[in-house]
Amino acid sequence: MSLTHSTIAMMMPVTDVDRARTFYSESLGLDYTGTDDEGSAIYALEGGSTLVLLPRPDSRPSESTAMSFEVDDLAAEINDLEQRGVVFEDYDLPDLKTVDHVAVMGAEQAAWFKDPDGNVLCLHHEG
Repeated sequence: MSLTHSTIAMMMPVTDVDRARTFYSESLGLDYTGTDDEGSAIYALEGGSTLVLLPRPDSRPSESTAMSFEVDDLAAEINDLEQRGVVFEDYDLPDLKTVDHVAVMGAEQAAWFKDPDGNVLCLHHEG
């Protein structure tokens, strides 16, 4: 079996699983499927992949994007998530500038926000 055809389990360390579960379920609308023996919150994602929120009270968020969701309509997704209370990041850097929360990088558009632990999440659209 080739790893290319494997489904993926994304492990995201969080300091407070209950707080994170509220955000990922209610603010992002992901499909919560239960909690494992370790206390990790588990989400089913498209294509059979899984997001696992690992209870790690001492974890620190990465400064880089931890996870990105490819979407068909970036503006509509931003609007929907803002209606659910998600706050998007805006950047005005020499190599990255957002307008209405969106950065254009060639054929790709992207927008970033953080979960309650400060993990950087992204929405992106190709083309």
